[in-house]
Amino acid sequence: MLIRKLFKFENAHIVRNCTSDRCRRSIHGHSYQVELILSANRLDHGQMVYDFGLLKGVIKDLIDSFDHAICFWSKDDAGYIEACKTYSARWISLPVSPSAEQFSRVFFFLADQVLQQTTTQNGEGDVQVHSVIVHETATGYAQCFREDIENVQMGLLSLHEIEFSKQVQQEWANPQMYEQLKQGISFLNPEVTPQVIL
Repeated sequence: MLIRKLFKFENAHIVRNCTSDRCRRSIHGHSYQVELILSANRLDHGQMVYDFGLLKGVIKDLIDSFDHAICFWSKDDAGYIEACKTYSARWISLPVSPSAEQFSRVFFFLADQVLQQTTTQNGEGDVQVHSVIVHETATGYAQCFREDIENVQMGLLSLHEIEFSKQVQQEWANPQMYEQLKQGISFLNPEVTPQVIL
């Protein structure tokens, strides 16, 4: 079974090396919509794949990090990167280009890492990220599947190569969340007392 959670944010970037002259030479922004699609072969004690409320924690904070931020490719010109860091309190450095395609990979990767490090306590089954769709415009989106994360040609993703500005980190519910993720420390979902005994 599949479930879908929708997230929205505003973000600015330059997509270097792309065909469109406007996109590769000028900072511009988009109103993004991110569809996180999870799958499982069994339901939890609440008869859900995964409680939507649980997606309002670490995963929401990570995706919300991109809101009103500027994203740049860590391989871009040093002067441009320095300007982004100097003139924007909210910035994110990525090891890949901030295209819709790579955003879909980044969000899949981050959500997958969080789920792998989460200890569930309500009978959840084999919950995993099925795919991620990133709508960059009303007419265009990119969709990522697990094999795209493992595709070396598309670029290697690493938690240690995604960097969030101090301002972004300070706005998280838990400012140490990303360090916890990088160190492999488990996240603990709330314990649930059943109201209906199964």
